[in-house]
Amino acid sequence: MSEIHNPCALLPRVVEIAGEAGRKIMEVYARGFNIEHKDDRSPLTEADMAAHHAIVASLGALTPAVPVLSEEAANIPYAERAAWRDYWLVDPLDGTREFIKRNGEFTVNIALIRDHRPVLGVILVPVSGVCYSACAGQGARREAPGEAARAITVRPWDGGRIVVAGSRSHRDESFDRFLAQFDEHEIISMGSSLKSCLVAEGKADIYVRLGPTSEWDTAAAQCVVEEAGGQLLDISMAPLRYNTKESLLNPHFIVCGDNRHDWANYLAKV
Repeated sequence: MSEIHNPCALLPRVVEIAGEAGRKIMEVYARGFNIEHKDDRSPLTEADMAAHHAIVASLGALTPAVPVLSEEAANIPYAERAAWRDYWLVDPLDGTREFIKRNGEFTVNIALIRDHRPVLGVILVPVSGVCYSACAGQGARREAPGEAARAITVRPWDGGRIVVAGSRSHRDESFDRFLAQFDEHEIISMGSSLKSCLVAEGKADIYVRLGPTSEWDTAAAQCVVEEAGGQLLDISMAPLRYNTKESLLNPHFIVCGDNRHDWANYLAKV
C-alpha cells in the first residue's frame, strides 16, 4: 500500500478540503434538512453525506493510492484494513446531534494515520470558520477568518480550580464522580471534538470521556492535542492507537493539558 512521504506538505490542502466540506454542511444547515437514523440509532442528515462525498473525492484526488475510512463508509473488513500503513480517517460531521440542535458545536474532522498513530489532524468548525490543525513535529495552530493563524499550547494546572470540558449531549454518574474529587471546578459544556480543542488551546485543563466513541471522533483531535503539548490517553494512560482491531470503537479516554499530574489516580476513583 502506498504511503505519503511528507504528510506535513499536505496540511494546507487538507485544511482547504475541510473548508469545502464545511461549506457543504452550511448549505444544508441554512435551508433545513430531514433526519434519518443509523442502525445504532445515531442521527444522520444529508449534511453528513454531502460532507462525506466531498471529502472522499478530494482526498482521493490528493492521494489516489491512500485509502479513506469515513464514518459514513466504515464497513471495510479488518482483514483489508490491517494491510494499511497510511490512511485517512474522517468524521465528515462530528456532532450531528449539535447540528440538529443548531447550536453551532459541530466539526469536520480529518486525520492521517500512520502506523496506528495520527500524524496530521484538521478540525474545522463550519459555523465560525475556525480551524485547528497540526502535523507531527510542527506544533498545532488555530486560525479564524480575518485573523492570522497562531500557535496554540496547553496550559499548566497548579492544583487549584480546574476547568473541565464536558459533553453537551452525553453525561453520566462516572463523570460526576470524577468532578467530585476537585474542591473547585468549572465545566464548559461543548459538543463534538471541540472539547479536545479547548484543552489544546489552553481554555480547559482536562476532558474526560467515559462513554462510547469511535476512532474517527478522536484521531484529528489527538494530533492537535499532542502537538499543542497535551495528551489523549486511554484509562491505562497509553495514547490511543488506531486500526488495531476489528472494532472501530475507542476505549474510554482522557484529554489532559498538564502532563505533570497523576491523572490515573483520579480516573481510578470513578
